Amino acid sequence: MKKIPGIAAILLSLAACGARPPADLVLTGGTVITLDESRPKAEAVAVRDGRIVAVGDGADMRELIGENTEVIELDGAFVYPGFTDSHMHLRGVGERELTLNLEGTESLAALQARLADVVARREPGEWIAGRGWIETHWNPPVFPTRADLDAVAPENPVALTRADGHALVANSMALELAGIDAATAAPFGGAIPKDANGEPSGMLVDNAMGMLRRVMPDAAISAEKALVTGAERSARFGWTGLQVAGTTWDEAMLLRDLVVAGKIPVRIYNAIEGPSASTAKLLERGPVIGENDGRFTMRGIKVSVDGALGSRGAALLEPYADADTSGLLTWRREDLMPLYIEALKKGIQIETHAIGDRANRFILDLYAAAFEQVPEGERKIAEPRWRIEHAQILDKEDIPRFAKLGVIPSMQASHAIGDLYFAPRRLGEERLAGAYAWRSLRDTGVIIPGGSDAPVEQGDPRIEFYAAVTRRSLDGFQGENWHPEQALTRMEALKTLTLWPAYAAFEEDVRGSIEIGKYADFTVLAGDLLNMPADELPRTEIRMTIVAGDIVHDAR
Repeated sequence: MKKIPGIAAILLSLAACGARPPADLVLTGGTVITLDESRPKAEAVAVRDGRIVAVGDGADMRELIGENTEVIELDGAFVYPGFTDSHMHLRGVGERELTLNLEGTESLAALQARLADVVARREPGEWIAGRGWIETHWNPPVFPTRADLDAVAPENPVALTRADGHALVANSMALELAGIDAATAAPFGGAIPKDANGEPSGMLVDNAMGMLRRVMPDAAISAEKALVTGAERSARFGWTGLQVAGTTWDEAMLLRDLVVAGKIPVRIYNAIEGPSASTAKLLERGPVIGENDGRFTMRGIKVSVDGALGSRGAALLEPYADADTSGLLTWRREDLMPLYIEALKKGIQIETHAIGDRANRFILDLYAAAFEQVPEGERKIAEPRWRIEHAQILDKEDIPRFAKLGVIPSMQASHAIGDLYFAPRRLGEERLAGAYAWRSLRDTGVIIPGGSDAPVEQGDPRIEFYAAVTRRSLDGFQGENWHPEQALTRMEALKTLTLWPAYAAFEEDVRGSIEIGKYADFTVLAGDLLNMPADELPRTEIRMTIVAGDIVHDAR
């Protein structure tokens, strides 16, 4: 794929004959997958002032090519509407890139080796933090303990967060600094597992993690560096928009400033973590919509009501198949209803994390109660487009309720191929029918915006697409009773990254498809996602990422 320096001069006379001003950018010589039903495919697209001004074949673009038009020859590449990650944690992605990244750690011994390497470079007493381990592939697949960390880090407090972000393991020094011992009671919505002697094992689950984090020093990596690093990394992977699932008010304002300063190359749709003082500020101020030519929006509140399946914090209707627990609800009904009612009245979108079937029913019930208490005439937005983030495990009776209530299941396909190694043990065979039930939900008529939940998962749209259409791990494994019938079609999978995230963010008029007048956001790949062999999907080359006509990633 190359730039054609001479074509603009050759066609300049043609532009002079036309009434339309020349384009800033023309992409030609490839296949444009538009998701516009009136013209599903094209050969070229033209951009002016950050918007799409023409979609068609090469001849259609000639009159739009002027002396200063940049013309990109696609060499057969495929142009898609810009991909949007509907659920990710931007600061966490940046921190993963910049700190002790334990992603891909294949065994407890490997985790210990990586920790020992860091210990060798630290002074005694200096805190060590990391994230990304997951024990499901280890032999045996058991959580690490404080003793495992003590063996290599006896003189440094250590806290290593599991990949899902809902549990961590700490060593003895860290637990002692936090005042956590055999007599310590877990807070509501948290757990402190004990060993055979009744002592803390080192694992802290969900709200119990806060007991340790209160005594940890502030991160050495600045929030600004982490946010910028995460955004730049996202652009390299083809994302043109990020729906950030929960920040503080101060972090949101920093992110907004970075967008204005041009340091964030992609569009941001931010939600404030709540209930909190930060959400009170958003409710008082009201939503921020489409600032900086649509590059920054903040109109949502993110709530988490349970933990993760892997760390057994997801709230289930029946006990786990492999443990004597039903998981955790992290908020009470009375804590959330006033927030939800006020949000409806003020036009604020609610997106609630719910993984277990009990958590999903709990939130569907709360949403239904809020909608009943605040009828359409009393809402600032009649159609609030409230979301449930993850919606991973659903009882069959609750699946039709999403469509009935107008609730959007915002799901991450990669969870289904990461969790397939342990979810059968956690849930048992019967509950697998409602796990990652994309087809069952689609058949009720709902849309499913897709995200990556990075840094929980890798944050790669190619993997999300592959997972949605195959329900197989990257090495082709599926496992028994993993319900392949729940997979999406390739066109549906493409919509999870484009049209459906746009709708979930009230942006379907300006994003999500390649149509005249919409923002010129494109993801350019070497391969045809709709037809190429499935095993090639995760490896197809990301050629370019374009936001508002600006090339923010270029691998040509």
